[in-house]
Amino acid sequence: MAKKDETLQMLKDLTDAKGIPGNEKEARDVMKQYLEPYADEVYSDNLGSLIGKKIGDKKGPKIMVAGHLDEVGFMVTRIDDKGFVYFQTVGGWWSQVMLAQRVTLMTKEGELTGVIGSKPPHILSPEARKKPVEIKDMFIDIGASSKEEAKEFGVRPGDSVVPYFEFTQMKNDKMLLAKAWDNRIGCAIAIEVLKQLKKEKHPNIVYGVGTVQEEVGLRGARTSAHAINPDIAFGVDVGIAGDTPGVSEKEALSKMGDGPQIILYDASMISHKGVRDFVVDTADENEIPYQFDSLAAGGTDSGSIHLSHNGVPALSITVATRYIHSHAAMLHRDDFENAVRLIVEVIKKLDHNAVENITFN
Repeated sequence: MAKKDETLQMLKDLTDAKGIPGNEKEARDVMKQYLEPYADEVYSDNLGSLIGKKIGDKKGPKIMVAGHLDEVGFMVTRIDDKGFVYFQTVGGWWSQVMLAQRVTLMTKEGELTGVIGSKPPHILSPEARKKPVEIKDMFIDIGASSKEEAKEFGVRPGDSVVPYFEFTQMKNDKMLLAKAWDNRIGCAIAIEVLKQLKKEKHPNIVYGVGTVQEEVGLRGARTSAHAINPDIAFGVDVGIAGDTPGVSEKEALSKMGDGPQIILYDASMISHKGVRDFVVDTADENEIPYQFDSLAAGGTDSGSIHLSHNGVPALSITVATRYIHSHAAMLHRDDFENAVRLIVEVIKKLDHNAVENITFN
């Protein structure tokens, strides 16, 4: 009998979990289940971010490794008289990836399947076919015949609406297709870092964190960083893969499988030079592949963490991912594993002297 791939099962469980900003409980419960065996203590802040604490040296510096639990999705705003459901986007969406896609409504009566409605091409004028449908005009069909029936199904304003997609290992089994890689892969990195440190000596206290509400303003990163007060922080997230047709090197440089991305700059922060140099040197020493990237727009949890307390030296380490902020995204397993390996090697060297040298680099 083939040995069960426990890491692959964790990745499936994390991405299958449903959790848009403000309703991350299901994803948090899955992360907690996988984090608890490797943490000395697991707790949450008052917004719902999950924090796993692993003590190497109880007098050592505090190192925070943070992925975010939430995924982009929608929220029910109203139901019309015919039973069609209207919604607000929660997180950033491009209208062209939304029509005719299956979704799951999280109602008080349980999960409910819906589909974002679309017009068949037969009734569209040539002009209409060229014009994108605006998000404000979209609706979800849940198969209800009236507002009353929709309410009987348990639907009400404020309910979460989550993209539906089944985790899929591609024919090239390094390629993994799933919803919510943004950012359950960051949560998986935080779990796996603590797992690999379980039997290692490390001169610090490590916090593996699953933050809430990243997609709507890096909010859980702020509260969890306040709870931890870290000395050094790593935001772990997805980045943009530029290796598909139609994407130029000016838009995105990185390629799947070429190693984790070290983010130099994004709209939320300039990476800390001392941390960046320390990580790059560690990667070179251990022959771990990596690639540099910068983003003119967007940001990661590092953007909030580095501004907490009196400032936290921080760096974002990301996994190049195709098709993010849609129903299905793809990444390369080697990039995930090399991101974990790199962060573990960095943490093993982060004693007080290293942190002091980094801080004033």
